[in-house]
Formats: sequence, structure tokens, C-alpha cells
Amino acid sequence: MIDSNFIKNSKFIAQYVSRETLDELNKYSLSILKKNKEINLISTSTEKSIKSRHIEDSAQIIDFIDKNDISVCTDLGSGAGLPGIVLAILMKSKKPQFKVILYEKSYHKSNFLKEISKKFNLNTEINQKNIFDQKNLQTDIIISRAFKPLPVIFEIALKNFKKFKYIILFLGKSGKEILKEATNKWKFNYEERKSLTNEDSLVIKISNLKKK
Repeated sequence: MIDSNFIKNSKFIAQYVSRETLDELNKYSLSILKKNKEINLISTSTEKSIKSRHIEDSAQIIDFIDKNDISVCTDLGSGAGLPGIVLAILMKSKKPQFKVILYEKSYHKSNFLKEISKKFNLNTEINQKNIFDQKNLQTDIIISRAFKPLPVIFEIALKNFKKFKYIILFLGKSGKEILKEATNKWKFNYEERKSLTNEDSLVIKISNLKKK
């Protein structure tokens, strides 16, 4: 479980984590594990590695998020709140006005997100809605982790959002190929970083997305 060792080898999060924030991340992970006995929030095979597999993996995009031009972040298909809730916890004391909007169509999962947000007094907006049915949305950053393939996320961004600056995605070992294939139908700029929790994965920040 997450303890004082949580940030020892995590330079990407060390500068953001106070004792209080660390405690909240720990309690949040415990809440996930407890609720996971009732509903499927995370794979049971990843419960023992929740620290690295889910919490740290979500937290590593903080450098993309903590910018002066970013004040609203929208998490698509949030599930257990990964990465949306993790980011809300990390940013709460650093930038209180920072808001995370979470879309999760599952009644039980969205209720879990509401409970967690209330428990930790997070600046969030929980929407129990199907993101595909929403129109004219606005945000600074669209984030998605283990929700839909990259082309689908791109379609959502252009069809369902009337305003956004960036898209942040987590890509697996075939990430390079997926990006290359995407250039056949899309024009975009991107910043790429090797995942800090999986050497075969990537984290990418997309900007200036347009369809060819």
C-alpha cells in the first residue's frame, strides 16, 4: 500500500506531495480497494500494485497539467477517477481554483466519484452522462486513460467539444505505431514522454488537432 516510500523514487510527483496530499492519495487508494469488492473499479490483478499501476501512473501527467494556461481539465470515462481524482487531489492545495470535470456514465462508479470528491473536498464536477451524447463542451485539457482508442478520442474532441487546448493520452507499447497511423487522417502537434511507470508506454500531449 502507499506509504512514506510513495515518493522516494518518483521525482515527477515529489515536488507536489505534502504529507496531507500523500495521506489523501493513500486513503483514496484504500477506498478504491474497498469499493472494488462491490463494483469493478480496477482489475483485481492490479490491486496489489495500485500504487504504481494506477496512482503514480495517473500522477505522472502533472507536469502537463500544472501550467498557467490550464484551469479546467476534463476526464473522459473516468471510472475509478484515474487520472481525474488523482489530479484533483494533487492540485487542491497548489491551485485551489483548478477544476476537474469527470464523465462516467455508470451510476455506481459516478456515485463513487461523488463520494470521494465530497470526502476530500475536491473541486470537481461529476457527470453521470455518456460523453458521446454531449455537445458544445469547453475545457482546457481533455484527458483519457484506458477509455477508448486514440482515433475515438480525437473524434470526441472535435465533435463534442467546441473549445479545448490540449489532449493528454496514455499509450501502450504500440503507441508509436498508433501515432504514425493517426497522421493519415489527422493533423496535430504532439509532445511525447516515456512513461515513468512502464518502459513500454508513452504519455502524449496533443495540440492543434485538425482532421485532414
